[in-house]
Amino acid sequence: MSLSFPPAVEALRISARDNPLLQRIRKLLADPGGYRKAGQVWLEGDHLVSAALARGWMLEALVMTDAAWTARADWQAWAGQARRTALVSAELFRGLCSLESPVQVGALVSLPQAPVIQPGVFTVVLDRLQDAGNVGSILRSSAAFGARQVLALKGTAALWSPKVLRAGMGAHFGLSLVEALSADDLAALDVPLLATSSHAGRVLGQGALPWPCAWVLGHEGQGVSAALMERCAHTVSIPQPGGEESLNVGAAAAICLFASATGAQSAPAG
Repeated sequence: MSLSFPPAVEALRISARDNPLLQRIRKLLADPGGYRKAGQVWLEGDHLVSAALARGWMLEALVMTDAAWTARADWQAWAGQARRTALVSAELFRGLCSLESPVQVGALVSLPQAPVIQPGVFTVVLDRLQDAGNVGSILRSSAAFGARQVLALKGTAALWSPKVLRAGMGAHFGLSLVEALSADDLAALDVPLLATSSHAGRVLGQGALPWPCAWVLGHEGQGVSAALMERCAHTVSIPQPGGEESLNVGAAAAICLFASATGAQSAPAG
């Protein structure tokens, strides 16, 4: 059975739980790194779907509940930017959702083919970060402060996993993301590497930072590896007049990226 609304868009109604499209989505939800083999990710909720569309991404499949299709004309319009649109019952859609608060719309999107390191651009490097919330937060800060790409070394949480996608709040679609890199791969960046250290002599905000650069952010407990720290052209400390011993890596990232972005904007031309 198919429904048409608006006239140019056709939506297919799915009522079988074992439908191949629904099975593919459930498989992606069950395996955080499954997107690497599938080449696709599942976006839960209207915020992520809207963010992907705003950046010009095509939806491979738009899925929503019957009630949403009837009630949300703005979501119906998204069908024009999807290769296929499927309507399911609220019960079936709950099986496609990992959120505590149920949503009524989602989309399957294909990932770019084998992104490569871009030399000479403002970059963030993740060294074995484990927490999905931290990784997503850093992606948000990276996008907000103008980083062009985020490079993840082996051992970092899967960048396109459902938890990181939710924490990133749509930042993924404005960044080039490259995963499973080694420290040697960073030579292709051709920009200075910067890291934070509580023992650094240079204090953030007390002197110009190189531009463009790549900020290296390390494991939540171990920090940046010693071998990678040796590759850094500069290490800086973040002043903490409140007396705390250290900052969460997500908070530190936001401070460092802001300092670089504002420094670049205020630097004299030429």
